[in-house]
Amino acid sequence: MVCNSIHLRYNVLYINRHKKTMAATKTATLNLRIDPVLKEAVRIAAMKDHRSIANLIEILIRQHCEEKGIPIPEQQEMFGEDNG
Repeated sequence: MVCNSIHLRYNVLYINRHKKTMAATKTATLNLRIDPVLKEAVRIAAMKDHRSIANLIEILIRQHCEEKGIPIPEQQEMFGEDNG
């Protein structure tokens, strides 16, 4: 099976509940190898949704975790940050 490498880097924005402002959160890099046919399908799906590939992958991961009951903590909880 031939694989292509996809390098994803995403910036996630969140709304500060108290100040109603947008702030960038920390980002992580994810490298993965994927079948070229799947890569093209992801590219098309992202384009049709007017999203980047990284954003579409993030949404799919969040949906999958929600379906499986896997909690995703807020970054402030993970890193002990207080922006208020």
